[in-house]
Amino acid sequence: MDVNETIKDIKAQFRLFMNGVVSQSMREKGLVYKINFGIELPRLKEIAAKYEKDHKVAQALWKENIRECKIIATLLQPVDSFLPEIADIWVDDMNNPEIVEITCMNLFQHLPYASEKAFEWIASEKEYHQLCGFMLITRLFMNKNSLNERAEAEFLDQAFTALEDENVLIRKAAATALKKWGHQSKENTKKLVKLLSPLLKSSKDSLILIASDIKMDVEY
Repeated sequence: MDVNETIKDIKAQFRLFMNGVVSQSMREKGLVYKINFGIELPRLKEIAAKYEKDHKVAQALWKENIRECKIIATLLQPVDSFLPEIADIWVDDMNNPEIVEITCMNLFQHLPYASEKAFEWIASEKEYHQLCGFMLITRLFMNKNSLNERAEAEFLDQAFTALEDENVLIRKAAATALKKWGHQSKENTKKLVKLLSPLLKSSKDSLILIASDIKMDVEY
């Protein structure tokens, strides 16, 4: 099958497994898509497993403003042909936290330049670039990736700044990244708890709450 035939075949399967209840539940939770068939992730992985990884197919699927097409794209995109500039284009196109998280999990964390992009994005002023950066670096920490002294200082600076961001999604993503970093070693835990100390005395209840949550998570 050529690209168009493959995409047509994939879309035909969406109609077989569409779930209106799940789609409606996502809308109620703020996960809004132009088109959403409400298909669960395990089913989408089953669909993707029927096809070979293909750059052209994945790129064409990503351009579709359909939830399931974008998710399948993250599963069919080969790592070796996914250049850094394409990664930026994909992040530019993101407007939904679910797609950010799934793309980091299925594709971005496997890229040879993942760490470089994660640091570039967490320093961005764009909401979804920053969100993607923190979610990606969280994945890298989960994969036991460690930071050198310079990278560690940069990460902590960006993450602690993000804890005071007005955007709830960015605050939570930064907090999660800090937790994963803190769990990497006893030294990290000790350093993180020390850095959190001033925040626990903040005049902002929201800052005290998130700092307390991080501290409790890494200590226990």
